Amino acid sequence: METEKIMETVNMITNENLDVRTITMSISLLDCIDSDSDTACRKIYNKITTKARDLVKVGQQIEAEYGIPITNKRVTVTPIAIVAAASHDKDYVKYAKTLDRAAHTIGIDFIGGYSALVQKGFQQGDHTLLNSLPEALAETELVCASVNVGSTRSGINMDAVAQMGEVIVDASKRDVMTNAKMVVFCNAVEDNPFMAGGFQGISEPDVVINVGVSGPGVVKAALEKVKGQSMDVVAETIKKTAFKVTRMGQLVGTLAAQKLHTQFGIVDLSLAPTPAVGDSVAQILEEIGLESVGTHGTTAALALLNDAVKKGGIMACSHVGGLSGAFIPVSEDAGMIDAVTAGHLNIDKLEAMTAVCSVGLDMIAIPGDTPATTISAMIADEAAIGMINNKTTAVRVIPVPGKDVGDFVEFGGLLGHAPVMSVNQASSAEMIQRGGTIPAPIHSFKN
Repeated sequence: METEKIMETVNMITNENLDVRTITMSISLLDCIDSDSDTACRKIYNKITTKARDLVKVGQQIEAEYGIPITNKRVTVTPIAIVAAASHDKDYVKYAKTLDRAAHTIGIDFIGGYSALVQKGFQQGDHTLLNSLPEALAETELVCASVNVGSTRSGINMDAVAQMGEVIVDASKRDVMTNAKMVVFCNAVEDNPFMAGGFQGISEPDVVINVGVSGPGVVKAALEKVKGQSMDVVAETIKKTAFKVTRMGQLVGTLAAQKLHTQFGIVDLSLAPTPAVGDSVAQILEEIGLESVGTHGTTAALALLNDAVKKGGIMACSHVGGLSGAFIPVSEDAGMIDAVTAGHLNIDKLEAMTAVCSVGLDMIAIPGDTPATTISAMIADEAAIGMINNKTTAVRVIPVPGKDVGDFVEFGGLLGHAPVMSVNQASSAEMIQRGGTIPAPIHSFKN
């Protein structure tokens, strides 16, 4: 029986694109705060390059010893808006460049945490970071940014929503890839190992290892064996498969933490697709019985998938966190790209799907002349879904200068390529220009 289980796992890795998407070391920078920004940056660089010095090497050792692919090795840090506030600098680009230099030194794929948490209002450091986002991301390679503009407990900061629309437009004019490294959240979580939204929450330990698993191909292959059977069987099959995938993630996380002499945090159960054939969340939904993702029934199928993944994962690991669900990025999922190209999937349907998935409107290319207020309104819609449903939602849209609906844009690597999608042409400007706060829902008051 053990031999059978081993061969099953080998087949998942070899033929079904099973991998650990990331091992992410989360590092607190609170002890690096200094009123002198040069001193703070020196402390930041030294701490990251010391604590994460062996992260890549350990990941490679685990890959070699256990034959488990680990696609990315990453670091997240305390939101820089908090760390840099004591310096009173007029911009924080220096901090972003320090993070980028540290990331290159230790050889990781991305570093997250050029972030601000403004769901209930701004402090001076938040203003400074938001103003510096386009320049900071355009002048760095591996730095990822996030801004949390709303929460179920706080409501939605519409001033921040309005500003982020302008930030995204400004960033797109500097470098189309810049917005692929930035995400706008509602209900951001503190232990997210995935990019671009990863940061180290202030309630996290000084250093901790979090793991993000993947495995859409494994789930699809399992469902191929139960064709025509009831939805109960579909849910049970996904649960059992998620259990196996999560156990592998827990093994990798535990080993990495031991080898790096730190503690193991969580496994994020999110099904993260790639552009590779057979590694698509969309194709899982189609295996459930949809002719194409985007047709009627898509949201129901995605709800079943997300719930079953979480149920199976929680049985496999007592430390589950992060986002833990299904990602539905357009550019990174071959099935999503096909559905958009065929006209079966649009932004409105993607928005409906975000009510039951892990995050939100993710890696969506839109025309380069889309107004900032329209982008802000898209952010507001997603934040409202997250706020009302007490879940994480996010927006990572990419205006592409010079491109229009139907054109394609190439991002490369795991980011894939995407068709430029149409947005509603009716203006939302008057609403966005009101500013202020959308109050928290009545069910936020639970004390």
